[in-house]
Amino acid sequence: MTGTLNGAINHNDIYGSLWQISVGNILALSPDACELSQKCAWPFFLDYRVYAAGGMGLDLRPHNHLQHYDMLKDMWVSLAPMPTPRYAATSFLRGSKIYVLGGRQSKYAVNAFEVFDIETRSWTKFPNIPCKRAFSSFVTLDSHLYSLGGLRQGRLYRQPKFLRTMDVFDMEQGGWLKMERSFFLKKRRADFVAGSLSGRVIVAGGLGNQPTVLETAEAFHPGKNKWEVLPPMPTPRCACSSIVIKNCLLAVGGVNQGLSDAVEALCVSDS
Repeated sequence: MTGTLNGAINHNDIYGSLWQISVGNILALSPDACELSQKCAWPFFLDYRVYAAGGMGLDLRPHNHLQHYDMLKDMWVSLAPMPTPRYAATSFLRGSKIYVLGGRQSKYAVNAFEVFDIETRSWTKFPNIPCKRAFSSFVTLDSHLYSLGGLRQGRLYRQPKFLRTMDVFDMEQGGWLKMERSFFLKKRRADFVAGSLSGRVIVAGGLGNQPTVLETAEAFHPGKNKWEVLPPMPTPRCACSSIVIKNCLLAVGGVNQGLSDAVEALCVSDS
């Protein structure tokens, strides 16, 4: 579950932000290690355990499974099932709690927000995401959770619509904040890279109203309550995997007409 990364500067601008081309080695569990033959929510690592929530099985139905893989014992362990079955959800760890947000059931978006306590091994339902959409991104920064962009589609809507929406959840108060439209993203986008760097919320790439994949990147500064323009992605794409390492947001793989093997990093200075 580790790798090495190195690279050279590829792009720079007056804000001290840069994209860096990175090359590395990535190790993964073999496909037959997982008991769940499914598309899982984002897995993550804690105390020699890899957690995976939800997913879609061979019957195309959403699952409510929660399991962890114990690396020391080389075995999968089933935990309490999620209240809401789904696949393609976003999950993250904060303290001893696993937060699972959004996802899909069939082709329809889910706005469920549920939290699993690792210590008590129990689920708690949190207030639903205010705006139901698919292919949105979620970012945590300090005590806030940001729900960004996405695609509105299905049942109630005549045609899909890309969104600029930004919803913010206060994790200390336990509720969603009312956000003015002036705080929304500059670009409508879905299926994009997102993360937090240097006290900012970063979004890059994805799909929008344009006929091609987006290359634009932007950063929301909570202290200033405004979005700032960042350097564009060297390799525009959507459907990337991403991770923040050493104050750099890595965008790995993705799609631009065909599959991409690009690995690039955006680094943002504190100034």
